[in-house]
Amino acid sequence: MQRNNKTVTTDFILLGLWPELSHLVILICLILLVYFIAVMGNAFLIFLIWLDTRLHSPMYFLLSQLSLIDLALISTTVPKMVANFFSGKRSISQVGCGTQIFFSLTLGIAECLLLTLMSYDRYIAICNPLRYSVIISHNTCKKMVIVSWAGGAVTSLSHTAYAMHFPICHPREIPHFLCEVMALLKLTCEDISTYMKSVVVSSFLVVLIPLGLILTSYIFIFFAVFHMNSPEGKNKALATCSSHLLVVSLYFGPAILVYMRPDSSKTPKLNQSLFMFNAILTPMLNPLIYSLRNKDVIAAVKNIIISRCSLQKTKSHLSYYT
Repeated sequence: MQRNNKTVTTDFILLGLWPELSHLVILICLILLVYFIAVMGNAFLIFLIWLDTRLHSPMYFLLSQLSLIDLALISTTVPKMVANFFSGKRSISQVGCGTQIFFSLTLGIAECLLLTLMSYDRYIAICNPLRYSVIISHNTCKKMVIVSWAGGAVTSLSHTAYAMHFPICHPREIPHFLCEVMALLKLTCEDISTYMKSVVVSSFLVVLIPLGLILTSYIFIFFAVFHMNSPEGKNKALATCSSHLLVVSLYFGPAILVYMRPDSSKTPKLNQSLFMFNAILTPMLNPLIYSLRNKDVIAAVKNIIISRCSLQKTKSHLSYYT
């Protein structure tokens, strides 16, 4: 009996996504639909970039890595949330909670860093095109991806280990649909003011500095585009940059509101909404933004459809004559 009590007290309870809603099942079904679209969209974009040789360039390699991060990010939250809802079990083990915090932070920080490096790629492509192939080589792209993943993992590991070591003296109920650092810290019985300062400093390093670098890159990019003589070159550059800027605004906006506000932990409902946007809706929107606004991706899709239709016609003709 004591062993069972110990197991219960070491587990956390995820209160879920707005439990006071009367038609929560409709919301869960919509989230499942969003998850399906996000998985299919990101997986298709990765497959398309891998399959079409015209997309074997540094920009699209980085884009495929962004899709991979989005695919993993939405998969760290939605399956557990949906399983808890339909099973009626809202508990998550301490190890499971720490694991979810680690992966969600790792992927979130990695996306911040990767978006920053993608802006640098666009800066070199537009402002220094003659040296682009030398500066942004395939090995350089691999290093960019490694830096993004490693930076996210190291930062996440330090925050996860430190946040999980605090003793819990309040009811182990997390007012969220996932284990999240700010929500978890509300359950501690120690003074966490020093740690909260470190969270702000860390957020400054992984959110505001990358955002500043992105905006600086685009200031130089827009000056370069303004002095272009070719209208076609201007339109292509602006289309690529506008897609990236839209993704940046969708991702960095909620991240700043969650981690850079002093009273963030006091607004759990707002944080839930921001996290749902950042970790669920954005991974669905990113492949749509890059697909619908990118002529190269649209051309690659058309090429696959045409090739598929030609293959079907060839098979039908062969079957007719045989």
